[in-house]
Amino acid sequence: MRFGLFGKAETRKSGDAKAEAKAAAERLKVQVREHLGLSETAAIAVNEIICADPACPGSETVILVMKPGEKTRAYKLQMAMAEVTAEALADALRA
Repeated sequence: MRFGLFGKAETRKSGDAKAEAKAAAERLKVQVREHLGLSETAAIAVNEIICADPACPGSETVILVMKPGEKTRAYKLQMAMAEVTAEALADALRA
């Protein structure tokens, strides 16, 4: 039984798309670390979520910042990872 947690088979990413998504996530991690002045002990997770709800904007980029001994901070951008600009990221990190 499939629940569709990772999208329909026809919308799943190909090898090239996976590589591009990984590169975009790594680029965003570097920018987040620099913008927030995070040490190497902080963990950063970047994921693109595709919302199936018609009320959702479609793709959303979710960034989690996990510092030892602190609550995890979540930042959301209403766009795909590849569309995130430095300005949009800076705005989201200020919130």
